[in-house]
Amino acid sequence: MILYPAIDILEGRAVRLVQGDFADQTVYRDSPLEAARAWVEAGARFLHIVDLDGARNGEPVNLEHVRSIVTELGVPVQLGGGLRSLASVRAALDVGVERVILGTAAVRNVDLLDDCLGAYRDRVIVSIDARGGRVSVAGWQESTDVPAVDLIAQLQHRGVRSFVYSNVDRDGMLGGVDLDEVRRIAEIVRGRFIYSGGVGELDDLRALAGLRQVNLGGVIVGKALYEGRFSVEDGQAALLGR
Repeated sequence: MILYPAIDILEGRAVRLVQGDFADQTVYRDSPLEAARAWVEAGARFLHIVDLDGARNGEPVNLEHVRSIVTELGVPVQLGGGLRSLASVRAALDVGVERVILGTAAVRNVDLLDDCLGAYRDRVIVSIDARGGRVSVAGWQESTDVPAVDLIAQLQHRGVRSFVYSNVDRDGMLGGVDLDEVRRIAEIVRGRFIYSGGVGELDDLRALAGLRQVNLGGVIVGKALYEGRFSVEDGQAALLGR
């Protein structure tokens, strides 16, 4: 499994939100590039970046920040936030990201999803963001009645093989992960998925590694790293069972 340090970009700065609430944010770095540099120098093998302005506005806003990170640091990046058209997906790939993450678009525009899979299949991830087990969209600002497990099943029938699963209720809370939920998602996903939400201690990562789910490919961690709960190196070691 891979540890993915998270960099959420809002108004040109690296921030973290609590439960996806734009009104409850903490600014950790004035420069997303410097936030990324810190994680890479600490041993990060891959970065997870979210364009929060893009998620809120419906189209990418911070691609130049992403371009700087990819160009100057040479680390692979997966990017989500506001990728709701094929042109936006192309623009993200053109700045050098390794993988694009579709959220709202995958739920509301199946034709776009099909187009993206047709053009860039191995580079497309779908983000399943859940509150109380039901899907949230539009940068976590809108809730639906769609059970997350049902959406995963539907998307797999359309050819999706890679997911990010985020527990929005636990995001930014540092209160631990829901291992039963991770097991349920692992039972449904036929490809690979990355988990996000609630990691606060190394024991959370050890517990995820202890599930021994072969389709769980990594864990996204944000606030716990920024708050110094553990290092990138120690977090990666925990996921590898060391």
